[in-house]
Amino acid sequence: MKKNDVKAQVAIAVRACEGKKAENISVLRLDEQASGFTDYFILCSGANPRQVQAIADEVDQKLSAAGVEPKHMEGYTQAEWLLMDYVDFVVHIFSENARRFYDLERLWKSAKRVQLSELEKPARKPAAKKTAAKRAVKPKTAAKAKSAPRKRAAASHPRTRT
Repeated sequence: MKKNDVKAQVAIAVRACEGKKAENISVLRLDEQASGFTDYFILCSGANPRQVQAIADEVDQKLSAAGVEPKHMEGYTQAEWLLMDYVDFVVHIFSENARRFYDLERLWKSAKRVQLSELEKPARKPAAKKTAAKRAVKPKTAAKAKSAPRKRAAASHPRTRT
């Protein structure tokens, strides 16, 4: 999957968490050497089991609308630590006590914290600079190309040869 698609999906999940008033939302970009199984962790807390489930339902609904389904989900019934695995990112929704106990931010301290604004930034197009440079060059080469065929045509025409 494209890097920007994953970022957009993570942003959708974070917005869904915010929509259900999740607390203490963190997005971690995992180090490639330390974690080969996913790129991002989304961590948040709910005040009670119903809120934990409501957050999960909202994440599932918003990502399903975007055509993304979880590969695995667990912990929904107990609603202490609910995990939603989307392969490229994992959503962890905790009760406040479970969040303090497991402290995933400490366990993954090598991960980079990412802000929602970074996920929602449009990708820069490095090719745009090249095309602008090509446009500046094209008029010169186009003039040469127009004059070059005339010379060749004249030189190859039987009447012009002497």
